[in-house]
This record gives sequence, structure tokens and C-alpha cells, in this order.
Amino acid sequence: MIFSLIFFHDLDLEICIFAGLVKKTNPYEAVIGLEVHAQLSTESKLFSSDPNWFGAEPNQNTSVISLGHPGSLPRINGKVVEYAIRLGLATHAEIAPFLSFARKHYFYTDLPKGYQISQHESPVCQGGQINIRTPAGLKKIRLIRIHIEEDAGKSLHDQQPDASLIDLNRAGVPLLEIVSEPDLRSGEEAQSYLGEIRRLVRYLNICDGNMEEGSLRCDANVSVRKKNETRLGTRTEIKNLNSMSNVRKAIEFEIERQIALLQKGGKVIQQTLSYDAQRNLTFPMRSKEEAEDYRYFPEPDLNPFVIDQKWVSEIRSGLPALPQERFLRYTADFHLPEQDADVLVESPDLSGYFEALAEQTGDPRTAANWMLGPVKSWLNEHHARMDDFPLSPGNLSSLITLAAGGKVSYTAAQQKIFPELIKRPDGDPLALARQMDLIQESGTQAIMKHVHAALDRYPEKIREYHNGKKGLVGLFMGEVMKSTGGKADPSLANKMIMQELDKRKQDE
Repeated sequence: MIFSLIFFHDLDLEICIFAGLVKKTNPYEAVIGLEVHAQLSTESKLFSSDPNWFGAEPNQNTSVISLGHPGSLPRINGKVVEYAIRLGLATHAEIAPFLSFARKHYFYTDLPKGYQISQHESPVCQGGQINIRTPAGLKKIRLIRIHIEEDAGKSLHDQQPDASLIDLNRAGVPLLEIVSEPDLRSGEEAQSYLGEIRRLVRYLNICDGNMEEGSLRCDANVSVRKKNETRLGTRTEIKNLNSMSNVRKAIEFEIERQIALLQKGGKVIQQTLSYDAQRNLTFPMRSKEEAEDYRYFPEPDLNPFVIDQKWVSEIRSGLPALPQERFLRYTADFHLPEQDADVLVESPDLSGYFEALAEQTGDPRTAANWMLGPVKSWLNEHHARMDDFPLSPGNLSSLITLAAGGKVSYTAAQQKIFPELIKRPDGDPLALARQMDLIQESGTQAIMKHVHAALDRYPEKIREYHNGKKGLVGLFMGEVMKSTGGKADPSLANKMIMQELDKRKQDE
């Protein structure tokens, strides 16, 4: 296969766009590690009482501490430590006995102090793992560390044509940085791993996981090497990936770019890259910094924070059922397909509602069908979350029970009563069914006259049915449902049609 390479210059930087496909038999494999930043949903910032909420007017959530005024002193937010321990316990990491902080120096316009307060030598959590599902089964992605640090501000480059503006609302917001071992091998695996982290932080109620608002951000370290080699190749870091699909696409592009470069006899340069989603390419920002470039030294204004093991035990006992645990229960105990279970554990609100509905109906399979059908359709149509859904599990359960008991057909329940119940969330499904004249005819005598009428109308079709055209049952069924206004019990009507057809064959 021939590789097509296009070169162009942007700000005097030569960028190689790999426009071909890597050979299916190429001898290389990718080695990927992710650094994920989760912005914590605390009420205040990491080292000050400044409000921590998204959407405020620029530079409103600030104080002398987050602005880095001389003489201002930081003070640790204990809730941040609790949230970090929650995530560490959920990922089976080792919790440190105490915390210490360091100053991480670099100079940029949205960093008021000229350094970030972070953790360097003693992260709050070490080790741990996150499991992802792959076509080959579960795969363990090892964690190196989870540490606490404060966020920087934000530069706005699109507000004025000739200037960049600085919004320091985000300065000092608490972050957890989750650093993985280089155990990922593809963009698809990286996307799955990031999705598991998003689920975890949402279930633990420590971060909303909203990548569009910057609550969850991702840097990807990517290198390639010959298969069966143990030595790592030269890596590049793709910064600030802000969506699940961009993580996958940026990594896939960078893998192909590096392989194409090596196959031409070139060398991969260690550097920091950005990703252009519009053109689907990575491009250089700067040379990659190493730890020594940040000139770390211990933060002199913060004493070490001792972590009481009794406190850790209390946090452990308060952890909710987590996504993987629920997934296994849904597939093993409820016998749901993996694809259905995967959707239902996407968020704690969705999963919690499903479990309440399954308990009230006593039928997890039917409850899942309703969740993945009418309920999910309503959420998608209204761009809503599960906590916006107007029906209680009890009220929806009443409608499901009405259909399961044969009072109304499933079609009428989903297409007619369900939309009306959404408008009147406190309404009684049975009363609505009666008002809408949707109660099914379940008496055999009432239905039999419609069955006779349908069969009498098509004597030639009966002969065709007896000669092997079994699909004609659908024609007779449609006639019965039409003549009853859709109120005949479908299963009973179908059974009676089959019995009558057999009887007429015997009478021939």
C-alpha cells in the first residue's frame, strides 16, 4: 500500500499530515498513557473560600488568594481530600498516610502566582486500577498515581480581535490528576478508559464529568514501538482533549503519523501537541517539559496533612455501588445483554431509576426495555437528564403493569398512554386508558366474532395459508385489530386465529 503524505507550513512549523492508512500488517504497536484532570464539585476552591461554580461572570469567583497577592496564605479544603480518597478507594489505590504539597513553577498569563500548588513526591493515592471492556474481555489499566492540584485560569483568545483576555474564575479550583501506566493500545481503548473514569467520578458524586465545560480534561501520551519490543518509543503528549470522540480520533491520528514517520526513516520528536478537530490533525505547541523543568520545591505555606485511617474507613463504608458492580449484577442476576447493561450504568441517576423500576415491576427485563425505549427516547428528544424525567418509578410501573396484565396493548401503552402520562405525571394510567378508550377486549366471545369476520372476508387467503403461506396470519391479525379499534388482546387474538384456522382445515 502506498502512503500519501502532505506537508504544509503553519507558523513556520512543518506539520506532517498522514492521509493514508497504516498497513494492516504493520509491525508497530501503540503505547498510550492518559493523564486525566477531574475538576471537583466542591462548593469552594482548593485553598480559599472563593465559590467554585461554572458560569459566573469573568473574574467574579476570585480573592486575594486565588489572585496570588503577596502575603496571602492558602488553607487546605478538607472536602477535596475526602473526594480524592473516595476515588482512590474506588480504584483500589493505596491511600497515603499524609499529604504534602509542592510548588510547580511555570510562567503563563493565566497563572497568577507563577506556580501551581500541586503534589510531587507524595500523591494522595498510589497504584490502583481501572478495568475496561474490550472485545477480548476485561482489561486492567494500572494507575501510577492520583494527586491533588489547583487549576490555572483561562485565556480567552476569541473575545477581541487584537487581544487575549484572562478569566481567573478557574484559578484555584480543585483538580484530581489521574495518571495511568502506558497500558492502553488504541484510541478506542483510551476512549473506553476515559468513559469509565467519567462514570466513576459521577457515581462517587465528586465531579460532573462534563467535558464540554472543562470539568474533565485529558492529556494523552502516545508512542509507538515494534511489536514484541519492551523498550518504549519516543512519546508525544497531546494536550487538553475535550471530548470522548476527540480523544479517540487524536490518538488514532497521532499513532498513524508516528508510524508513517518511522517507516520513512524519520524520528519522532518528543514534544507537546495540540489537536485540531476540524482538520483531524495534531500539531506542535512546544518542546515537552520534564519534571525538572518545573523546579518543584516543597510548598512552605502548607503543613503536611495527616490522613486519619478511621476517617478513611468511614469514607469506604459510604461508597455507593459502582458501575462495574452494577454491570455485573445486571448481566448475571437480571440476565440483561451486555449492551443494555452498559447503557443503564452510564449514570447513577439512570441506574438508580432503573433499579427502582425493576423492583416495583418485579420484571427487570421489561423495565430495561422501557428504560432503553420510551424513557431514553424522551430524554434524547428533550436533551434531558434522568433527574429531569417527570414520572416517578411508581407511576411508570403502574403503566407497565397495565400492559403486562393485558389491560392495554404494549403499543397503546408506549405510543398513546405514555406521552399523555408525561403531560400529567400525577395521573392514573388506568383512568387515562379508559378515557382514551384503550382498554383491551380480553373476552374470548367478544374477540371471536372479529376473528370469524376477518377469516370470512378472505376465503382464498385461508386456502393459501393452508397451502403453506403462514405469513398470512399477519393479515388476519391486522383485520382483527382494525375491527376492534386496536383493543383486542394481541396474544389472545393471535391464538384464537390460529385455532380457528386449524379448525377450518379439519372441516374442509
